[in-house]
Amino acid sequence: MGVILPDKTTSARWEDSDKPLLTSQLSFAGIDPIVENAQGDEKRFASLADQMIAQHVNVLMITPLSTDGGAVVEKKAAAAHIPVIDYDRISLGGTAEYYVSFDNPAVGQLQADGLLGCLGTKVNGAQIIEIEGASTDNNATQFHKGQETVMKAHYDSGNMRLVASKSIDNWSPDLAATTFTSLLDANGGHVDGVLAANDGMAQSIEAVLKARGLSNVPVTGQDATLDGLKAVLKSTQCMTVYKPIDIEAEAASRLAIALATGRHGDADDLATGNTQDPKGGPDGKGRDVKSVLLGPQSIGRNDVQGLVAKGVVKTSDLCAGDMVGACQAAGIPVNN
Repeated sequence: MGVILPDKTTSARWEDSDKPLLTSQLSFAGIDPIVENAQGDEKRFASLADQMIAQHVNVLMITPLSTDGGAVVEKKAAAAHIPVIDYDRISLGGTAEYYVSFDNPAVGQLQADGLLGCLGTKVNGAQIIEIEGASTDNNATQFHKGQETVMKAHYDSGNMRLVASKSIDNWSPDLAATTFTSLLDANGGHVDGVLAANDGMAQSIEAVLKARGLSNVPVTGQDATLDGLKAVLKSTQCMTVYKPIDIEAEAASRLAIALATGRHGDADDLATGNTQDPKGGPDGKGRDVKSVLLGPQSIGRNDVQGLVAKGVVKTSDLCAGDMVGACQAAGIPVNN
């Protein structure tokens, strides 16, 4: 079985969580997985897929860097009669039989609700900058749609003002920082809140705010990374969104195991949902993709303790050094 993860830079999750979880769960079932990382390179992604297809893997699981790149790979796999699972990101216009991810519009709604909660009484007249994920990533599009279900009414009424909304190629934290800096400068150096699509970009934005001496500007995030959780505890980041990657990896592994062992009926029983691919189907007018869609959770300062209790993050990692005080203030037991 072949697995291709997207990169090592946009989020720590791919190498720190997804790779070991998928490897252990597939191996436990007696499947010897080939788990590779595209390292953010479309050509490497395509080359890895070609190699796996040439090796006749019995299942191919991919997290595409772009929907176009994923769709090309999936058509090659289909020609070789290899079933494909889109993992975490769907390839629009592709042919993957299954899709395992989270309820992505719900993620965006949680981010927008979190920002409003952090703004509190400062909502009226607040000026907001939105820093979104890559336009080539359908997840980013869905996150933004979820945000709009909350924010659009505020913008349309004039209760809040959208300064600008920009997509960031490859979810690059560095590009997020430079883009945010330009937007901030164009708005006279003023911003009241930032909708940032993930923790990596949030941290680069927080660094810009700190350098400008702008405090108490709420910034959202996503992925509940170690650095993101530290920022939430220190109140330099307003909130993050926790997506239980262990459950996602387990669901994808169970689906892959069923396909690898020829139990397609069991795979269909696991994929109880459907996701609309508006570009898919033989006529390109849309198709439904059998899906496993999981629920996200909003994480504010008072919620971090719950993740520690669940073992999502270790106290020794989260509360070391200058984090001791912030952890204690949030009710997280720290052994001195």
